[in-house]
Amino acid sequence: MNRNVWLVVVVALALFVAPLRGDEVTHQVTGLFMPEREADLREAAAKLKEAKLVRIDVKKAEAVFDYDVKKFGKPDQAIKKLDQMLRDVSAGTFGVKPLCTKPDKLKWIEIPVAGLDCKACTWVAYEAVYMLDGVERATASFRDGKVTALIDPAKTDRSKLEAALKKRQVQVKAP
Repeated sequence: MNRNVWLVVVVALALFVAPLRGDEVTHQVTGLFMPEREADLREAAAKLKEAKLVRIDVKKAEAVFDYDVKKFGKPDQAIKKLDQMLRDVSAGTFGVKPLCTKPDKLKWIEIPVAGLDCKACTWVAYEAVYMLDGVERATASFRDGKVTALIDPAKTDRSKLEAALKKRQVQVKAP
């Protein structure tokens, strides 16, 4: 091959590999409370200038992002910076936080609910539960008619989750 062809090949490879900065970090994603939100997350993440969404695990509410962690500062500062960037491009509906460090001490709670017929209604139910101290992860589904929460039993319980839902006018059904 002549020199120009090699140059084209090298440039093409550089363009293909350049977006990958080598620091793939997995974070829990707040706001990823139902499968239908995956497309919303991809759309928001596409607007990020300093980070790239690599893959999403909706069931775990986790995503892998590729970004230069050192450029973002210390590890805790990097998470805060990526969280703020994601919040900025998603009108506050997505964020990131560190992965859970004590999954063996957590408990899943499932609460049957009614009246969740759109993403906005589902968001209200999710947010009511997720914002409680002791809730590590939450989901809400109008299709399944339930809200789930992965909780630290030392900090919260089912009655607190149900009270938070009722406060936001979410109809809680008997289990």
